[in-house]
Amino acid sequence: MIMEYSYLYLNTSDEGPNFPWSFSSAGVIRIVEHVLIWINGAFGAGKTHTSFELHRRLPDAHVADPELIGFALRRTLPPECQPDFQDLPQWRSAVIDTLQQAAATHPGPVLVPMTLVRDDYFDEIVGGLRSRGVDIRHYALIASPQTLRRRLSNRIAFLRTAGRETWAIAQIPRCVSALATDRYATHVETDDRPTDEVVEWIAADAGLGLSRPRLSPIAYQFRRLAVGVRHIR
Repeated sequence: MIMEYSYLYLNTSDEGPNFPWSFSSAGVIRIVEHVLIWINGAFGAGKTHTSFELHRRLPDAHVADPELIGFALRRTLPPECQPDFQDLPQWRSAVIDTLQQAAATHPGPVLVPMTLVRDDYFDEIVGGLRSRGVDIRHYALIASPQTLRRRLSNRIAFLRTAGRETWAIAQIPRCVSALATDRYATHVETDDRPTDEVVEWIAADAGLGLSRPRLSPIAYQFRRLAVGVRHIR
């Protein structure tokens, strides 16, 4: 939802407003409310770091990770009922219901970092949300297989998550192939772009005004490490 207001004067701090907004060319404040930003991409494309940097720079944003629903199902179901949780119908229906509620009740953007590359599941979940009236903006972070393998290999060496990342490397061909198609637009190239540029491009495209500046290079690396450690699965 976009609300437009004519304005004469706006009082903000040096850091900017504390809500997502942008100016139209007609001198109108455009406040984006109840929008869901899906950050898709192959493993290693930067979904988590992009989402959490958007979250930091948009104080009213909320990160909703569908993977947590999948982990809950894995802990609940017996071992013989534990395929890839995306194959569970109850995961897909729960994601639709949960994200619809999050988008309807949270006043700021809801950020969803999740790899989703099966066409039927994408249509079921993203299409299902749209059919329920959710304002969903989908972005696929695109990187070459070489870049993805390098990023995942660095993660293995640094965070010692070899089992999961070896599996993630094996998924690169199917993820890259699927995400290159028009179904998964809007595409955001990341091979030679730092996270800050990716974040700023997505925010501008979605009409979200970033209210916090970039971190210094040193502060960014510390934050990147902290985010990475928190999301070791």
